[in-house]
Amino acid sequence: QVQFVESGGGSVQPGGSLRLTCSASGISFNIRNMGWYRQAPGKQRVVVATITTGGDAVYEPFARGRFTISRDNIQSTVSLQMTNLEPEDTAVYYCNQSPPWPKWGQGVQVTVSS
Repeated sequence: QVQFVESGGGSVQPGGSLRLTCSASGISFNIRNMGWYRQAPGKQRVVVATITTGGDAVYEPFARGRFTISRDNIQSTVSLQMTNLEPEDTAVYYCNQSPPWPKWGQGVQVTVSS
């Protein structure tokens, strides 16, 4: 059974940092491209960043230079280090394969507010 479990969300002030981690199970993780996605209130879920099996990363413009995606193929985890957070980054963050599997995890809430 495919499962993605995200952790590490929280509330921070603008300019703060958070590190999100996702544990994947039920998939052959080391042969799957992975991604982080987010859904802001009232908006559709969008891609934040993706990472290939070999570790090559692609970022959406809003994430470039502030976020870093990484993966650990031994632990079957994918992480997202977020720095210089802005109120516009407030959203529920999810991990999934890239392109995404139909089943999503619970996600983690990230709130950026002063």
